[in-house]
Amino acid sequence: MEREVVITGDGSSTIHLPQWDEQYHSKHGAIQEAYHVFIKHGLHFFCSDNEVSIDVTSSTVEKSQKVRNEQISILEIGFGTGLNAFITLLEAEKLGVKIDYVGVEGYPVGMNEIEQLNYPNQLEANGKEPLFKIMHEVSWETPHAISNNFSLAKQNRFFSEIEETNSYNLIYFDAFGARVQPELWTETIFKKMYEALKENGVLVTYAAKGSVRRAMQAVGFKVEKLPGPPGKREMLRASREA
Repeated sequence: MEREVVITGDGSSTIHLPQWDEQYHSKHGAIQEAYHVFIKHGLHFFCSDNEVSIDVTSSTVEKSQKVRNEQISILEIGFGTGLNAFITLLEAEKLGVKIDYVGVEGYPVGMNEIEQLNYPNQLEANGKEPLFKIMHEVSWETPHAISNNFSLAKQNRFFSEIEETNSYNLIYFDAFGARVQPELWTETIFKKMYEALKENGVLVTYAAKGSVRRAMQAVGFKVEKLPGPPGKREMLRASREA
């Protein structure tokens, strides 16, 4: 399928699929969406809700906490451009938490496209540019220590093939929208997500359709509607309660 790199509303790049008229990230701002959905309402919420300690005060963190070493396991559904993973790496270092990150992708993005993305520059991640490249160059199916606080395992498989149970604290559900891939937003898929989470685990997604919320609830999730990122009214957060 044809793919082209385009610039979104906040100046950050993404990949556009002309045949589907679909993007890997919000056209209103790729970085803004990633921070709002997956960091603020995902990683930061999980740390706060589970009293995971952090060692810095950040404007994006709702409350500061006492230092305590903690390991967080994250599954990303749709590794794509690596934006969510890269921002999570930066946050892991800021917050002083250790993160084991698994990114699942059925159709990996080529290095020729990766080299056109401007995330390190837009994030003002001085000195971290090589880490973004390394994340894409390391081999698939094997965990790699990308930094002292962040390990990455990229898995080239379809979401329907996920069979892990009780394995992750947090899921970033960043699949293409239900308009173009409705099969990724079904009870069958969300049952796999529910089982993959540990107790008190959390799933966050940019989506807010009623059918998606009902599919999540049908498999046991407690679901919240939250304010969406720029350009989107709402998003969903789902929790697997003990």
